[in-house]
Amino acid sequence: MDTPYVREYHEDREITAWFLLDLSPSVDFGTVDTDRQKRTVLIDFVTTLARLLTRRGNRVGAILYGGKVEHTIPARGGRDQVLRLIQDLLDQPRLDGAPATDLKPLLDTANQAIKRRSLVVIVSDFISEPGWDRSLELLQRRHEVLAVRLIDPRETDLPDVGPIIMEDNETGEQLYVDTGNAQFRRRFQAAAEAREAAINAAFRRAGVEAAVLSTDDDLVRAIIRMAMLRRRRRTA
Repeated sequence: MDTPYVREYHEDREITAWFLLDLSPSVDFGTVDTDRQKRTVLIDFVTTLARLLTRRGNRVGAILYGGKVEHTIPARGGRDQVLRLIQDLLDQPRLDGAPATDLKPLLDTANQAIKRRSLVVIVSDFISEPGWDRSLELLQRRHEVLAVRLIDPRETDLPDVGPIIMEDNETGEQLYVDTGNAQFRRRFQAAAEAREAAINAAFRRAGVEAAVLSTDDDLVRAIIRMAMLRRRRRTA
């Protein structure tokens, strides 16, 4: 055309984000002064992040798990979609008992249902039957994955508060223990450290770096940390 032209490529910034949400009984635990359970932190986090995403024209969807895969919220944009997501989370019943949590069906469902490359945000305490790391690895091969691990300080640090009854949120099994017994607290800490090591090893096998969200975290600061983690990954 007798004139030089420069072709410019503009990145498509519109994304689809999927939330994989673990609402099994173990997330109904919380001991901080404000009585924030892991479930409460999950709902606050998802609400905030979903609104941030949809305000920029992105679409969000969710797959809910509570002992089994409960249902899927198709990905859509807009304020009404965020309101639907919040309502579905609030309507999700708290289970008095359920089979031992197994995150593999949740991750496998996402692998089958999410066809186009998306941002997949998994929010769970990852206290699960083993074997989910392989499904997580397959998911992160096709999508950008952000694993958000819910924790509570008392899951690893048991204070001396005297005799108490401890209950397994999933099985309902109760156990009378004396937290004033130093040997018992050492055994509790050793078991917690073994669980932490197993979860961290699973993340390493899957090739996923998890972000931690505690019940005593400031939500805004936590989201900023995760945004910085995502930026670091994308520029690495």
